[in-house]
Amino acid sequence: MYCTPAQLADAKLVRELAQVATPERLPIVADDLFEAVLRGEDTSAFPAGDVANANEALAVVVRALTDADGVIDGYLALRKPVAYTLPLDPVPGIVGVWARWIARYLLHKDRVNTREETDPVVRDYERAIKFLEQTRDGKFALGADDPLPPPSGGAPAVCAPQRVFTAETLRDYGT
Repeated sequence: MYCTPAQLADAKLVRELAQVATPERLPIVADDLFEAVLRGEDTSAFPAGDVANANEALAVVVRALTDADGVIDGYLALRKPVAYTLPLDPVPGIVGVWARWIARYLLHKDRVNTREETDPVVRDYERAIKFLEQTRDGKFALGADDPLPPPSGGAPAVCAPQRVFTAETLRDYGT
């Protein structure tokens, strides 16, 4: 995975994820329990039913992260002129950020009464897609180890009309 559930917890998204990932038929998972589940920590101090609900919510988050990975790989597989070997390993930090932005967008698919121009979830998603498009087109590098071709070193190509004044046409004017 390009972004892990623990990285989502590190990004302070526990409450938001609990609200959007808990299945509608269940009560929203408590923040402290969901953070423990996201981080893979011990949950034995919590009631078994609550832990089961938290694990269902975690499955929703993992599905969104997996879908985000698919979106990223879809763009990077079409990289011009050199495609990446997928999945990326090691994962460049920026790719993890893009995965988080895309997963959040996928998890918020049912939100209402939001303005897309000012919604940070939509803004981040659109930025991720824009960067992925630029990366696909070879206009954005993923770091120092990115296999972008080096800039060419030849003479610049010039497209212009024939010269009007040459040594031959100026011969009659002397030097």
